[in-house]
Amino acid sequence: MLAHWFPTGSPGPATIGEHVLATGIGRWWADQPVQPSMVAVSCAGHVVLRGSPQKLTPGVLAPLAGNRVEAPAPFLPALGAAFDRLTPWERMIWTLQCEPRPVIVPRTVTVRRLEPADADAVDALGPDASWLSAGWGGPRGLSMSGHAWGAVGRGGRILAVTCTFFRGSRYEDVAVYAVPDRRDHRLALACVASLCADIRARGRTPGWNCSVHNRAGRLLAWTAGFRLVREYVHYAAGSPVSRERLSA
Repeated sequence: MLAHWFPTGSPGPATIGEHVLATGIGRWWADQPVQPSMVAVSCAGHVVLRGSPQKLTPGVLAPLAGNRVEAPAPFLPALGAAFDRLTPWERMIWTLQCEPRPVIVPRTVTVRRLEPADADAVDALGPDASWLSAGWGGPRGLSMSGHAWGAVGRGGRILAVTCTFFRGSRYEDVAVYAVPDRRDHRLALACVASLCADIRARGRTPGWNCSVHNRAGRLLAWTAGFRLVREYVHYAAGSPVSRERLSA
């Protein structure tokens, strides 16, 4: 019932609905429980809206506050009326098209797939890295997913980690985080290369989604073999102007 609202087999925001359907992590929203005219899917702070905005009121959209919302242009007036601010955020979608640049990993570091026992080490990365595991239900879910690779130092400390952020039927979006004091050691590139090989082995294509202003992310994507496919805009929603609830 939900799948027909969202396109499948495309890189970028389309993978969000597929990820939620496959993992059960995230939420579905509708303007009404029976024969809705608008459906939204949310996961890890991202929302995709589809359908018709004609019946939307600020209260219906209020629960989506604080998220980054991707929606067709006809939704923009309703979104603008629902929140105290709606900030456009230009994004870039890339797909893996070339081989990654070779990288030498220090002998004291092992690049490997994360395991359930790594949950505490993922959690130890702190709040700055919490977004990375949000689509898997947190550090334990990420470590158990089989979709994360890390550069692990002596003592089990994770120095860099990459994972499938959203898993689609044809594309898997790649996300990466490196601890601040090791970002110049190219460990992130080594992790991304390993994850991409893993994604290809599953018969899917790695994708990359980042802000046009994220120069470091764009450079890493290029070095890892990703090339630009298209650009789009999503919107950071501020506080709601109404407290009415959206039926879930």
